[in-house]
Amino acid sequence: MLRNPVVVVIGLMLLAALALVGSMGYRAGPAADAPAPTVEPGARILRFGYNIPEDSALHLASVRFAEEVATRSKGRVQVQVFPAQQLGTDDQMLEMARRGELDIVLIPTAKVSVAEPAMQYADLPFYFPTREALYWMLDGEPGQMLLDKLRAIDLVGVTFWENGFKHFTGNRPLRSPEDFAGLDVRIMKSRMLMEQFQAFGAHAIPIDFHATRQALLDGAVDAQENPLVAIVSMGLHEVQTHLTLSSHGYLGYVFMISSKVFDGLPADVQDLLLNTARELTPWERDETHRREQTLLDTIRRAGVTVDELNADERARFATATAHIPERFEDVIGADILARTEELLDAAKTGGERIVIGLDADLSRECVAAGLGFRRGARLAIDEINAAGGVLGKPLKLITRNHHAQPTAGAANFDHFASRPDVAAVITGVQSGVVMAQAEVARRTGLPLLAAWSAEALLMAEAPAGDPVFRVSANDTLVAPYLADHLLSKGPRPAIVFENSVWGRGNLDAMRGLLRARGLDFQLALAINRGDENFTAIVQQLAATGVDSVLFVATPHAGGHFVRALAAQGLALPVVSHWGISCDDFWKQHREALAKVDLSFFQTFSFIDNPRLPARRLAGAYMARYGVDNVRAIPVPQAVAHAYDLVHLLALAIERAGSTERVALRQALEQLPPHEGAVRHYAPAFSPERHDALDTRDFRIAQFADDGAIVELPRPKAAP
Repeated sequence: MLRNPVVVVIGLMLLAALALVGSMGYRAGPAADAPAPTVEPGARILRFGYNIPEDSALHLASVRFAEEVATRSKGRVQVQVFPAQQLGTDDQMLEMARRGELDIVLIPTAKVSVAEPAMQYADLPFYFPTREALYWMLDGEPGQMLLDKLRAIDLVGVTFWENGFKHFTGNRPLRSPEDFAGLDVRIMKSRMLMEQFQAFGAHAIPIDFHATRQALLDGAVDAQENPLVAIVSMGLHEVQTHLTLSSHGYLGYVFMISSKVFDGLPADVQDLLLNTARELTPWERDETHRREQTLLDTIRRAGVTVDELNADERARFATATAHIPERFEDVIGADILARTEELLDAAKTGGERIVIGLDADLSRECVAAGLGFRRGARLAIDEINAAGGVLGKPLKLITRNHHAQPTAGAANFDHFASRPDVAAVITGVQSGVVMAQAEVARRTGLPLLAAWSAEALLMAEAPAGDPVFRVSANDTLVAPYLADHLLSKGPRPAIVFENSVWGRGNLDAMRGLLRARGLDFQLALAINRGDENFTAIVQQLAATGVDSVLFVATPHAGGHFVRALAAQGLALPVVSHWGISCDDFWKQHREALAKVDLSFFQTFSFIDNPRLPARRLAGAYMARYGVDNVRAIPVPQAVAHAYDLVHLLALAIERAGSTERVALRQALEQLPPHEGAVRHYAPAFSPERHDALDTRDFRIAQFADDGAIVELPRPKAAP
């Protein structure tokens, strides 16, 4: 027997009064009240709030969740559901849950994205080839990565339910991007949606959801997008003549538990809540989809013409919006999109191509550099593919995230080495990771192309036959260059260095150079990864009376160091290796940097760069990623190094006539001259030299007032 369930709490003082949880059927009529079941003595009561009305698949799934929890816990846990914004708006309920004042919430991804921008993932238009592909991502690793991010805002992400896929409505057929040209389209306030409709030549106008029908009726806008349930519930089908079933975006709902509540629950109750919600996910989606057939009948009876995009039409929309995921990967997370791309690519069949692997830090402290590698490599691949590819085949970039962990980096490199379609792997920044990957490269023969790692020990003493190549600095050359700049500040330097192979290597090299000049560090202070309190170190520097400090560590440590310097008002020149610049250091520490004299090592800049390839690359970057000035291109050396490496690799593949590893390594050692963005390579490598850069590419830089990395005059050699 079908009936529509309601569980309503009459008041907080009447905790025993739960509304009856009914069966899971669908009925369009009003909800029926029923006697409340008895609450077991000592039961844990959890309140569950959401914005959805009672006559919805989401509400039915929520009620079923409450039933299952009560049954499986034998009454020890009772869930009280509060539909239709009984406890407040989405924003209010979200904040209540973050504070621990509401136990469970079901909030649209778009609303959650205000606090956690990565939740815009499901809004990416025409990104997922099918409904099933999106479910595969949300229920798999990318979805879990998204849910894990919610811990940072005091929520436990559990699963993704839905209110359906979005479709277009208008007063004319909308079956191609060109059909939108000149239309005024209602959107909810979102930069991504603005980009989407601008790509179609339409004018995107943010209007409140509840005012949409009147705006369409008045002619203030011509079209809109929404799931079928919203189209019918708001009567939009009564004021529009055409519906296009496009399924181009997803109105997902995130099932979340307050972490302040969750962490205080017994482990078995935690598992019960998580497992029950996840088990109901397929049912909720199926029920939503089933109801859409009834909604379509309602829309057709209103006289609306219903069209569905075919594969070719969908492909045209996908092409028009293909740039949007890349524009938003710094918001959603390059780690999530990279994993999604890899999974979707693995599901494709047919078509020969040559894969370039990229293994980078996409989630820890050098994310901007990882993103720069991706963008530089992509731009080079686009140029090469537009010219016909390599050996008649297109290039394809597959990116993995090593999380700044040597073991993960080695495992990722092993994965790439196991794939016969991978020609080489670009990697960089953290020397410990690159050193671990180099071991795998030498074991498997797969070429490793280092786009950013200055570790001197990375390169073999006798490079002929070695598969490791580098377009980056080498600390053997960096040390004397930095020493000159450091000693220009005075003869009493100190060094603060991380306790790693890279940090200790710089200490030894710099100390040897100083001692050769009859000098030494006045202080040599080691720090460990994760150190955050630099107060004592700054006090030591002040007490010792040093006239400068060399800093060799990561952005995380560097940020705490410059903040400590600024807080204590120590006007001490700091000369840093390039490690601090692998993320958006200026944006994160701009107030402290205004009080600190900081300069740092670099190898490339787009600013005032006279090289034609560099200017061409800058123009392509700005056009593709929506940047209006070369000064705003983040981590420029990561972009340019990866860009040049892809072009050098393509030349080597053409020369070798294949991607066979020995032949490719030999071809890299015998490249013709090449005009790159960073420099003129004449050539980049030889059997005796696998380092492409030298001191002619070195520079000392600082942050300008707008955060741009600008070059300082070259240091004169110290006596």
